Amino acid sequence: MTTLYQTELTQTSAASRTDWFYIRSTAILLTSMVCCSFVIRIAVVASSFLSIAAPSPDHGEFGAEMGWVARSLALGHGFSSPFFPSTGPTALVPPLFPYLLAAVFRMFGLYTAKSAFVILSLDSLFSALTCIPVYLSLKYAAGERPAQLAGWLWVIYPFAIYFSGAEIWDYALTSFLFATCFCLAQRLHLQEHFSAWFGFGILYGVTALSNPSVLSMFPFLLLTALWKVAGVGCRRLLRGIVTVVAIILVVGLWAIRNDRVMRTASPIRDGFWLEFWAGNSGDTFTSNPAWAHPASNPVEMQKFEAEGETAYLAQKRAIAVSFVSYHPLLFIGVSLRRAVRFWTGFWSFRLSYLQFEPLDVPNVFFCTCITLFMLRGIWRWWKEDRTHANPFLMMLLIFPVPYYLTHASMDYRQPIEPQIVILVTIGLFGIRNWTASADSHKVKDFQSSASTSLTRDDEALMGGRRIL
Repeated sequence: MTTLYQTELTQTSAASRTDWFYIRSTAILLTSMVCCSFVIRIAVVASSFLSIAAPSPDHGEFGAEMGWVARSLALGHGFSSPFFPSTGPTALVPPLFPYLLAAVFRMFGLYTAKSAFVILSLDSLFSALTCIPVYLSLKYAAGERPAQLAGWLWVIYPFAIYFSGAEIWDYALTSFLFATCFCLAQRLHLQEHFSAWFGFGILYGVTALSNPSVLSMFPFLLLTALWKVAGVGCRRLLRGIVTVVAIILVVGLWAIRNDRVMRTASPIRDGFWLEFWAGNSGDTFTSNPAWAHPASNPVEMQKFEAEGETAYLAQKRAIAVSFVSYHPLLFIGVSLRRAVRFWTGFWSFRLSYLQFEPLDVPNVFFCTCITLFMLRGIWRWWKEDRTHANPFLMMLLIFPVPYYLTHASMDYRQPIEPQIVILVTIGLFGIRNWTASADSHKVKDFQSSASTSLTRDDEALMGGRRIL
């Protein structure tokens, strides 16, 4: 018996040490990624925050519509005035980031250099923390080595660095939240407790309040998780209901606010038809002409103030729908151009356009390369493992559709940029050997645990015989 107890204690302590070393090494790895990522982004913040906080007539560099609503909140005027003049209550932007920015304004001053540094630092922190769901997503699907490569690629990814360290908007916050939701959705079918499904719905609702564009992926991610759930259909249905109820609780509260205050049915924001009209007004010089927005056109601003937000948007809807109905071929052609721009950055190489957008040429080269590696990655993954590749493929097909219909640019890709980096990693380094290696390790672990269990049972039986 003494020998048996010593053997069991030795095996248990060895397993515990292995688990501890693994957890510790993973924690060190992720901490290193986050710290390196944050340092790089803070360096960009240090070079950009003063220019953002520089005095200007409307402080448009300070988050534009997000910043103007945050200013109204900080001054105690409620969620209102999405442009520099005071125009009353609004639902033109989602609420999460303006409330965060308003809190910064209250603590560090309205449009001050301190506020610019703090909010950009928070954005940089969100972007740095995104390394964690990027790593965990690919580790679950393909193993340790590709997960590490994807995490480090996110550390140095130019789009992530720029849009978190030099732009005040919801980019980094939404990317972090959606990457976390995507990572959790991969494992959601393994959760037996309803609280886990409810928590996922709550988190996804919060993510939608940061940027409602992610809602297009919610039904598919949920249905995929439910399809993987083992057990009878009733339990699947209950899990789905719990998750949907949770997201409705979060989004529904803001929808009720919009219905009561704005007198319109807009669950999160009501600006779609303004963006649709801006992209389908007949002006194709750029994907998103500046004159179509009240913030940059005094005539449109006067209309917005005179008519009010709800009536103004209703008018834009009528004009845009009428234009598309009379020019369907033009709408289809421009939508195809927007799809190309979303994935390549290309809109036009005319000299007059390039004078207006001088950085488009290098951006087209970089963005096109990223897209080619991304497509190579999803193709490789689809051939080797459709189960894990399917959510990424559906994301590429579903998420961009609203931007094909309105207008497209690189900033609209930011919510799914972490998943793009994962696919780029696979496109660069492949998938076959990694998935095979990951599966073999899982088999070895299972065989090892099974043999250990059998050994313990045999020893216990032998010990019992010795006692007899």
